[in-house]
Amino acid sequence: MASFKYAIHLRQDSNNAFDQKHPPGIVAPYAGIYRCVVCGEEIGIAQGHTLPPQNHHQHPAGRGRIEWQLLVQAHGH
Repeated sequence: MASFKYAIHLRQDSNNAFDQKHPPGIVAPYAGIYRCVVCGEEIGIAQGHTLPPQNHHQHPAGRGRIEWQLLVQAHGH
């Protein structure tokens, strides 16, 4: 689970970008922290870089497919 120390550096956002689930191996639509919805593994990735492929980590049989969901979006200035 992602954590932070200073809440002043984060803001809550209801953008539907946080509701989308992305398959492995596609280009990340946003920079930030993504979380696998099945196992909870988290990765940080830059916008335009490829989300980890299917063989990055495996789920035990019956746990479901790997899907990445944006957890924290990074904004550059």
